[in-house]
Amino acid sequence: MGSRDLEKNNNNFTNYATQTQTQTTSAGGVVDSSSDRQWTSWLVPMIVVGNIVVFVVAMFVNNCPKNSGRNYCVAKFLGRLSFQPLRENPLLGPSANTLLELGALQWDRVVHQHQGWRLITCIWLHAGVIHLFANMLSLVLIGIRLEQQFGFLRIGLLYMVSGIGGSVLSSLFLQQSISVGASGALFGLLGAMLSELLTNWTIYSNKAAALLTLIFMIVINLAVGILPHVDNYAHLGGFISGFLLGFVLLIRPRFGWRERHQLPEHLRVKTRFLPYQLVLLVIALAVLIAGYTVAMVMLFQGKNGNDHCKWCHYLSCVPTKKWKCGD
Repeated sequence: MGSRDLEKNNNNFTNYATQTQTQTTSAGGVVDSSSDRQWTSWLVPMIVVGNIVVFVVAMFVNNCPKNSGRNYCVAKFLGRLSFQPLRENPLLGPSANTLLELGALQWDRVVHQHQGWRLITCIWLHAGVIHLFANMLSLVLIGIRLEQQFGFLRIGLLYMVSGIGGSVLSSLFLQQSISVGASGALFGLLGAMLSELLTNWTIYSNKAAALLTLIFMIVINLAVGILPHVDNYAHLGGFISGFLLGFVLLIRPRFGWRERHQLPEHLRVKTRFLPYQLVLLVIALAVLIAGYTVAMVMLFQGKNGNDHCKWCHYLSCVPTKKWKCGD
């Protein structure tokens, strides 16, 4: 995603820049790495393993040969782990009933049966092998680089909060269907990449290239969400959550600030951040808290988001001559 151009510093830092290493960021730019700790990524691989294990458990519980008949199952050689018939699940996975049993997101159960835990459990479930593979590949490509730069704690918090944000928005607008998958959390990482680029704008060398590349990725992924049977509300909820949280968690000190002031690594001073970074942090945190509070209140009061936004249904599906969104 990124190129390894040398950092283009101003004249005051030319000598310093020739003596320090550069670091390619997940957004495609290059930043100073002299004051950044390079973390070892272990959380993202563990999340990938966890999702795979949960999927195997789901297939074991599903038991297609017993519940649907062996002759109707796909990949019969897998025995109990074989997939549901393609007409029922074209993504090669379990039945909808199995997903519901294991914690899939459904508005009625969350609101009327007080099963709020489904907002979290649905993040770890996937509809099929294809769904799982696409999400885990994206997580590896995006998440490992972010964890190496910012550490497991911040990326783990970002992943979970974004996933819950996607679940909440999905529940508000899609009340007649079930939803599973880590897409909301993944879009949260994409949103955080964008806010990280904006809040740390001054330390990037190839700003325009990084911004255009990232915006292109985001637009393409969100555009796919307007197809039928894709929960774009989860994508949008996760993206917005991650975008706001990125201003809070992924803020970096200004380039060369510590070196100019000859400060030791253990000394932390507030002025190492630029004023606009702190302003963005405060605004993003306030909007995030307010947004989650309002959304949660609306959800558990049984509100339908479509009643308050007549055009929002186009965000998840745009009808064409080829398909109808109600199908």
